Amino acid sequence: MAEKLLEVRDLRVSFFTPVGEVKAVGGISYDLNYGEVMGIVGESGSGKSVEAYSIMGILESPGRVVGGLVSFEGQDLFSFSPKDMEKIRGSRMSMIFQNPMESLNPVYTIGNQLVGVLREHKREVPLAAARERALEMLRLVGITEAERRMKQYPHELSGGMRQRVMIAMGLICEPQLLIADEPTTALDVTIQAQILELMKAVQEKNRMAVIFITHNLAVIAEICDTVSVMYGGHIVEQGAVGDIFYRPTHPYTQGLLRSMPRIDAERSERLIPIEGTPINMLDPNPGCPFAPRCGRCMKICLSRFPPQSVIGGETHKLSTHRVYCWLQHARAGGGPAGTETGADPQKNSGGRL
Repeated sequence: MAEKLLEVRDLRVSFFTPVGEVKAVGGISYDLNYGEVMGIVGESGSGKSVEAYSIMGILESPGRVVGGLVSFEGQDLFSFSPKDMEKIRGSRMSMIFQNPMESLNPVYTIGNQLVGVLREHKREVPLAAARERALEMLRLVGITEAERRMKQYPHELSGGMRQRVMIAMGLICEPQLLIADEPTTALDVTIQAQILELMKAVQEKNRMAVIFITHNLAVIAEICDTVSVMYGGHIVEQGAVGDIFYRPTHPYTQGLLRSMPRIDAERSERLIPIEGTPINMLDPNPGCPFAPRCGRCMKICLSRFPPQSVIGGETHKLSTHRVYCWLQHARAGGGPAGTETGADPQKNSGGRL
């Protein structure tokens, strides 16, 4: 069996609004292998969820994929008809959304919804067997009194319970790929830890690949093997969890880590925010999307998007540490960035790295 499950190449997604084109995803590429858990991290509006909806084929108007390729198990997903995508969604690919109350149907019981998903994709499964499978999945995700929960409606369950139901629904057909979009955002810390532990256990048992979308770096460190850091519709850094957390290279990644609370920090130590305002997606600069907020910005950073630089370090078996930054490109001998712009990187190091 080939190692690659999902290949994304130069994916570009735009929203065509009355005020102009919003370039939500500006050309991202990555590979996801069988059994790999990849985190996609970035602030709100960076394009994380839009990318996931595009892969799943559930992007709504006025959004549109304007370029690129997404290959799942060697098949081009963008060449599939809507009916073909319906067969894949839920069976071979599943998604867990961040708000289970909006994702679960309020007028059907939990049991009806779980059984319905299974029989929609596996019509040969008898009703009694589908019901047993639904009970099994509820118990697997840690829901007690599964028989009683099957007869209840979503509003009768707590937020943590509903999120567990969503996970059970995403896993009931044993997909090869699970996309989890901020699945623990609305939960308290204790329930969040339980959900993460559960997802990791199920993933390892089924050798399922997972794309875990979040803005929470602590969650990424807990569950993921590799990380893609997004900003302004672009991936700015990719690598193994160890590389990203202990050897961050892009100024945006470094800024995210500086702004994250640490348990070993001194009481007087203050968090360092990322200065500036988020990028205007209606009118992005043609260069690095982070350039206007970067303390080390050079002229070339504003005019040209940086090429990929592969850097050393302790890499994960499924990943190579890559960064898209003109400073790193110049250090690697890839081009005279400082000469071309007339800038001295040391003199522009306004940000503390």
